[in-house]
Amino acid sequence: MTTGHNSKLTDVLERCRPVPPASPNILKTLLAVQSALGHIPTSGILQIAQVLGVTDAQVAGVLSYYSDLRTQPTGRHLIRACMGESCMANHSARVLRAIQDHLCPAAGDASQAERFTVETMSCAGNCALSPTVMIDEHLCGRVTPSDVPSLLEAQVLRRKTEG
Repeated sequence: MTTGHNSKLTDVLERCRPVPPASPNILKTLLAVQSALGHIPTSGILQIAQVLGVTDAQVAGVLSYYSDLRTQPTGRHLIRACMGESCMANHSARVLRAIQDHLCPAAGDASQAERFTVETMSCAGNCALSPTVMIDEHLCGRVTPSDVPSLLEAQVLRRKTEG
């Protein structure tokens, strides 16, 4: 873990340190760490456990249980394709393939990997508008493979103008 990450981790953990009689909240702490660092470094699990007064196994258990918690940094844009039953029935696998094909970097081009992370999700809760894709925090429904290029470009441009 870099010195900058270690300093940020220490700051976050100080804010999350439980004050008796409150019990430690592992999930809340992990979410705060991820929010500050972009991911939860596995090298910080012991430090997190010590500050919370729990075992490192308890922290690792919560970390491995919740799929939204990440141990690796993501790209600037997180793209998640829903693979729930409704989305699968409406060909979300084709949409996922179109996303992967569109974002496939040219040989030796690492910039795409730094810009985008593509994942699947169990259910976006948007079944009536399946198949669904989430780009960053924006939910997109009834996505077809042919929609993917314009959708990705529109969402990336929207994000640039918002912040």
